[in-house]
Amino acid sequence: MFLRVDKLQIELPSPARQDVNAAAALQELLGGKYGEMSTLGNYLFQSFNFRSKSKLRPFYSLVAAITAEELGHVELVSNGVAMLANGPDEPDGDMVGPTDITDAPFDMMKDARLAAGFLSHGGGAVPIDSNGLSWNKDFVTTTGNVIFDLLHNFHLECGARLHKLRVYETLTDPTGREVCGYLLVRGSVHAHSYALALKKITGVEIEKMLPTPNIPLANIPESQKYLEEGSHRRLYTFSPDDYREISGIWGNGEVALPDDPPGELEVVEGLPDGGKIQELVGEPSAFTPDYAPEEMFEIATKLYKASR
Repeated sequence: MFLRVDKLQIELPSPARQDVNAAAALQELLGGKYGEMSTLGNYLFQSFNFRSKSKLRPFYSLVAAITAEELGHVELVSNGVAMLANGPDEPDGDMVGPTDITDAPFDMMKDARLAAGFLSHGGGAVPIDSNGLSWNKDFVTTTGNVIFDLLHNFHLECGARLHKLRVYETLTDPTGREVCGYLLVRGSVHAHSYALALKKITGVEIEKMLPTPNIPLANIPESQKYLEEGSHRRLYTFSPDDYREISGIWGNGEVALPDDPPGELEVVEGLPDGGKIQELVGEPSAFTPDYAPEEMFEIATKLYKASR
């Protein structure tokens, strides 16, 4: 089962401006071939289908724990997409006054590169790539062969880092760049962990191929604080009690990759501290929240107070 916490894995800075085209670019990291839906889908079904879990527990636990983190990555990228489409925080909160919809208040959306992001999804994220093509099950590999699946996962994480860099290079907004900077660090962790798992089974030191592609994280300003706090050396269990067996793979004297700040790898029981989720502004002219927003807010306030 999964435990959900009402936070993002990190806190994202507010967008500098509304930028629906940047939101479209970030969609690639959600629904593209190497996006977070793909990493999640692969590890999720590999963990469901894992054979001989009790005998191969450390390897199962590794895939299962990273699955939970990937679910949070889907959440993080989705929030980044919606934030870029929404724009900066509004100090006055949601619009409640009438809007003249005959004046085409969303005229600019017709020229957006991914117009369906507004027309069909109201500026929200969905499992599609930057061109609007749907993410699909063909991106999932689960063979029942532990070595093959781990090798596939290593390839997947390396491909995902390449795509994160390319998306990063197309963005200037701090929100999208923060998403990329953090995920480049965590993607490196996952590639490293699968490489170490393969070394434990086969004896082949695949971690010596890293970083593949060669993306020195020291060159990414948004990655620096995560390197300084040691995020590149941490693997989380994302569980209060389970999956501790990953310390047999991610630990035992293994150290950070040569291009990253030095130190031993460590397993952290539980999850990161996380950060707040931005409150997206509702716009009645876009039929959000739709009917009599001020009345809906009043009802919600009463329900919230009743729950306390």
